Amino acid sequence: MTARTPWHRSTRAIRSACALACVFLATAAVAAEHRGRVFFSGFPVPGATVTATQGTRTFNTVSDAQGVYDFPDLPDGTWKIEVSMTGFASTSLNVAVAPSLPTATWELKMLPLEQMMAQTKVIKAGPIVAANSPAAPKPDAPKSAEAEAPRPPEEPAQSNDGFLVNGSVNNAATSQFSLSQAFGNQRKGSKGLYTGGLALILDNSVLDARPYSLSGLETTKSAYNHVTAVATFGGPIRIPHLMPRGPNFFAAYQWTRDRVATAQSALVPTLAQRAGNLATGIVPVTPQAQALLALYPLPNLVGNSNYNYQVPVLNSEHQDALQTRLDKGITRRDQLYGGFAFQSTREDDTNVFGFRDATGVLGINANINWNRHIRHSLYSTLSYRFSRLRTEVAPFFANRSNISGLAGINGNSQDPANWGPPTLIFSSGIAALTDGQSAFNRNRTEGLSASLQWYHGHHNVTYGGDFRRQEFNQLSQPNPRGSFTFNGAATGSDFSGFLAGKPDTAAIAFGNADKYFRQSVYDAYVTDDWRLRPDLTLNLGIRWEYGAPLTELKNRLVNLDVAPGFKAVAPVLASLPHGPLSGQSFPSSLVRPDKRAFQPRLGVSWRPIPGSSVVVRAGYGIYADTSIYLRNASRMAVQPPLARNLSVSNSLLCPLTLSSGLAQTQCDADTFGVDPDFKVGYAQTWQLAVQRDLPFALQMTATYLGVKGAHGVQQFLPNTYPFGGVNPCPTCPSGFFYRTTDGTSIRNAGSLQLRRRLRSGFTATATYTFSKSLDDDATLGGQGPLAGGAITQSGGNSQPAQNWLDLHAERGLSTFDQRHLLIGSVQYTSGTGLGGGALLGGWRGRALKEWTVEAQVNAGSGLPESPLYLATVPGTGETGILRPNRTAAPLYSQTGGRFLNPAAFAAPAAGQFGNAGRNSITGPGTFTFNSSFSRTFRLDKKYNLDVRVDAANLLNHVVYTSYNTSINPTGSNPLFGIPIAANPMRSLQTTARLRF
Repeated sequence: MTARTPWHRSTRAIRSACALACVFLATAAVAAEHRGRVFFSGFPVPGATVTATQGTRTFNTVSDAQGVYDFPDLPDGTWKIEVSMTGFASTSLNVAVAPSLPTATWELKMLPLEQMMAQTKVIKAGPIVAANSPAAPKPDAPKSAEAEAPRPPEEPAQSNDGFLVNGSVNNAATSQFSLSQAFGNQRKGSKGLYTGGLALILDNSVLDARPYSLSGLETTKSAYNHVTAVATFGGPIRIPHLMPRGPNFFAAYQWTRDRVATAQSALVPTLAQRAGNLATGIVPVTPQAQALLALYPLPNLVGNSNYNYQVPVLNSEHQDALQTRLDKGITRRDQLYGGFAFQSTREDDTNVFGFRDATGVLGINANINWNRHIRHSLYSTLSYRFSRLRTEVAPFFANRSNISGLAGINGNSQDPANWGPPTLIFSSGIAALTDGQSAFNRNRTEGLSASLQWYHGHHNVTYGGDFRRQEFNQLSQPNPRGSFTFNGAATGSDFSGFLAGKPDTAAIAFGNADKYFRQSVYDAYVTDDWRLRPDLTLNLGIRWEYGAPLTELKNRLVNLDVAPGFKAVAPVLASLPHGPLSGQSFPSSLVRPDKRAFQPRLGVSWRPIPGSSVVVRAGYGIYADTSIYLRNASRMAVQPPLARNLSVSNSLLCPLTLSSGLAQTQCDADTFGVDPDFKVGYAQTWQLAVQRDLPFALQMTATYLGVKGAHGVQQFLPNTYPFGGVNPCPTCPSGFFYRTTDGTSIRNAGSLQLRRRLRSGFTATATYTFSKSLDDDATLGGQGPLAGGAITQSGGNSQPAQNWLDLHAERGLSTFDQRHLLIGSVQYTSGTGLGGGALLGGWRGRALKEWTVEAQVNAGSGLPESPLYLATVPGTGETGILRPNRTAAPLYSQTGGRFLNPAAFAAPAAGQFGNAGRNSITGPGTFTFNSSFSRTFRLDKKYNLDVRVDAANLLNHVVYTSYNTSINPTGSNPLFGIPIAANPMRSLQTTARLRF
């Protein structure tokens, strides 16, 4: 199993936090974008007034020269969208606004002449202006660019220009009697029907700060560049006589070439240690250890007691992405639209040893949708989606050098794709020797969805359902090169055990490389947006979702049939699904389906005080996680009798050496079991928000969010006992993991937001959140990768419980629990100002207008981390599950460059589990301060140039990601309490975008 870097750990915690945050906010009113285009006889209509109404809330906008309008911040829900324009019949429709909806299309109908005349009013025409002479501006009004522009010579001013259609430049533009054969402001020399853009994003090491050095000693900064180019183009497809009214299209292409430099620090063996000259005496070095030591770099730092090696590492990423979209109105009632996206990414990742692994990702995504207007209040949508993702990983030594074979290490995979060294894990802080795993995975998803929207009186009802077929085709091995852990139990110190070729644990898992998992997912739902009163809206709904447990195409899955009390276990194969112990039958997935995922939803929006700005919003919902089965199936596909799977500790009955430890046959094989009644986890969420407007354009919102999870994943090692204790059941099976769904979680959060609406070019937002999250769920609170680079042989993101007989003792802070979080943002736009300047005239006004300056700050308390006692769990090959005892010494005592006090923890008494709580250490606090400034240069009517400069970590403030929290059973860990990594330092990025 490959050791993970601290970056992976922090990223996993962030992903977990974001995932749960999405669940919390699911019932809240989320802002989404609604876009549309207005047409008449296939031509875009500029200047049409578009009104969005929901209860007492109303928003207005106007369509642009291409007939496009946009509401960027409409809260999710059903809105009445009305399109009106003088000379045309108004049209309206109730639209369910949600993220990622397609662009709406409106077709206007011209009114009869008498109705059109009744709508228009006569405006006194100004004096006739000669051709090419500037038009006189209105009195007491600032001059605009359009007012100063000369009238084209082929369009002389006429008295009938006094009749103006709202939103158009000249009168009667929609009439066949108009002098100019154009519509609205679509004149010669003006902006056409097609839009596009070119963008270039640059970042160079010359402008960036030097990467932070954990050792305190500066190293050479590598030269690197970040370059991204973007091209967009869109408009109607029109081919005369063949496709005069073709579909509208949009295409975007992104080209990215990045090189990223980081400074990586490590503790590596010295020359004396490599020769076997240790503080405890001379230790003979085995040939296997000698061969693996050659992969370690020599120390290059002097004067640092924590790290003795540091190197600048340069990683690269190449990315190409293409996105296209088409939409076409077939008839007045039918619209067809769809899209296609393609992305190719190639990247190289280099670790501290200089091993460069190559990863390639190729993905495609396509969708097609049909929307039909059945009648005035009834609409239907039918959609089909297809996606495919291919991931290929080529480790540094793959097909290049058989390190293990040449070193005389036997028992691991000899497939050239899996060549390389075994993983070495040390408890004293020495860098773990590791490399990536070869993989060639292809995932594919096809989905079909249908929905029906019915608008009747005060009710907007939506019925719908989805079907999704997923394929996960994997060609990979979990641990084909094997791994060895050294904690000093065999020889007294971890490094002397390595030199002598005596590991404390050994693990390997390979075989059955190609796996073809299949899953079907179904859902059905109904929602009703009920406008009970003008000041009260209810949103009621229920959703049923069922994700079938994964099966393997060739029935190559193995589970465990467990006797009561785990007194005995026996394998159950999917091809022969009958438990030899219980005699009960199992489905081909070896996990029984859970079809009870009914999820009610309730939302309320209420304005309790007439005429007041106070709005109360509340919601409750249940959300199920039907994506839990893949992790189980991946483990069940690689275990005996289908594969070789071993995880054992060194003992008299099972002696381990570097040369033969992975080939051990007399020890029990490690296996994995899942409760056949594995349930789908779910979360109940509730929220209450009160919003009110304040003086000075301020708005305050107080929100309470809660979530309670059930049926969370728990993982443990049956029949294990504390380190140094006596096995209470020597005849019981041990050394295997077992997963159940008895975990629970709870999170409560309160936030206060103060927002200043945009006024005089200035807007700002500040949000403070106080929260607490507890769980005994192995995926929410699990440690995952251990401090110092070690990992449990269980792998994945599920941390096993320390005491399998007391799973409730695992209850502690969730890994994403952040007690305090303050987020603030400020934006100022200088605006246009009088006379075209920022309250200034002349060149000063032109230089200062339309600048936008933004700043964002994010400050919060640290995330929880677990103290780890790196002793081997008796009867298994697992290290990194046990915890130490907590002493009375202060924990956060900063001495000797440490942020944690080693005296705060001690080894647990023999035969007892440590009393230190899971996630009982608060990690380093978080802080980011980013800013940007930008401006749009209006080159002419057709071309605009946007220039933007972004500064990340503007203050160049050092922020650590996590601490080393490992306790060495046979001695002190010199890296305990030392930061593992730091966030990037200041960087500048420049963006230039040309729009036309």
